[in-house]
Amino acid sequence: MNSNIRVFKFGGASLKDVDGVKNVASILHKYVHEELLIVVSAMGKITNALEEVVMAHAKQTGKANELLHQVKQFHFDLAEALLGKDEELAASLNDTFVEVDWVLEEAPHPHYDYMYDQIVSIGELVSSKIVAAYLNKVGLGTYWLDARDVIATDNLYREAWVKWPETMQNTREKALPHIKKGQFVLTQGFIGSTSENFTTTLGRDGSDYTAAIFTYCLDAKDMTIWKDVPGVLTADPRLFENVTKLDRLSYREAIELTYYGAKVIHPKTIKPLQNKSIPLYVKSFLEPESEGTLVSGQTEDKYPPLVAVEKNQAVLSISTRDFSFVAEHHISFLFNKIADFRLQVNMMQNTAISFAICVNNIDDKIHQFAKNIEKEFSVLIDEGLELYTIRYYNQPTISSLLDGKMVMLEERTPNTMQVVLRDVPVMKRKAEVIAHK
Repeated sequence: MNSNIRVFKFGGASLKDVDGVKNVASILHKYVHEELLIVVSAMGKITNALEEVVMAHAKQTGKANELLHQVKQFHFDLAEALLGKDEELAASLNDTFVEVDWVLEEAPHPHYDYMYDQIVSIGELVSSKIVAAYLNKVGLGTYWLDARDVIATDNLYREAWVKWPETMQNTREKALPHIKKGQFVLTQGFIGSTSENFTTTLGRDGSDYTAAIFTYCLDAKDMTIWKDVPGVLTADPRLFENVTKLDRLSYREAIELTYYGAKVIHPKTIKPLQNKSIPLYVKSFLEPESEGTLVSGQTEDKYPPLVAVEKNQAVLSISTRDFSFVAEHHISFLFNKIADFRLQVNMMQNTAISFAICVNNIDDKIHQFAKNIEKEFSVLIDEGLELYTIRYYNQPTISSLLDGKMVMLEERTPNTMQVVLRDVPVMKRKAEVIAHK
């Protein structure tokens, strides 16, 4: 293991505005003598904005160029606020946006996921160019590296798989020499490239995974994810009160939590680090001196209840049209169709004549799936649901979470409870009835 190199990842929340970028620079000033590779995400909610561009172009609403213009203006305004009239940077940003202009000039690509990757990936590219220019301006010598020249992937757009041997060789040839020269190396999360040089993405919020890939390939000392929370918490503080920070978390527990939907770390992040026993720190960019959470091979015997929530869920209740049993050949057929439509299944149950799956409700995939199997199966779809996963559950926690909810599906193991829920109004007696008693 190289005991000197460290990998930092800064997400969109840390780069959402001028003050955010300046704060990142102030953090990095403290590591000026470190060998450091930095991975950055798109700024703020830019990925969401670019997804709207993709959808508008796909549906030919006539708003794609207007939406893209808003994205452009945000970045040009932020760049000017940080660096003044920097013509070299402005030209570089414009060159990146032109690639999207070309996509929008053509008819929508028949492969939606391919088109998605070519457009949405520019968020990371322009973000990294602005941050690298600013770091150089404030005296932090920084080399801008195009992650697409390093992260080699297959052609599975929006969920590309990494080609590890090529990626490791590229990392050592294109990143390591600049680190050894004493420069910060700054690159993009989320994106990679096929052997034909088409841009791919590694899955939504995949910048954590990118940092883990570089950490693994560089045999780094450690990896740090800088968040707007003090570390890994027992639940999302935006959804729950009285959450607490975990000082330490085992690799195993981190993998479990991220698999079930905890948003603080991308699900694919932990395994590359575990393979080489590289510690991961989750720290706050708002309080950079605080300790945060250490994720490592150290095991913890006891954890409090830990809650992960996946929103935008749908339950598909599938039954045979002739009311025959759901047999093995039915399950095999359905699993192949699930794979074809790339539905992410988070929970499943079956009875004698029905099969239910809870999936992420993304784009229009569930309705396309249902239409594709309608000759053989009847499909009922419930949308607008949430999936709650409770690790180390107890009855007070369960009662609190289920208040005002209807349970659509439920499953328990000794350590984990999963429930798919729908909001329902809490039934109360009418005031006039009570008054007449």
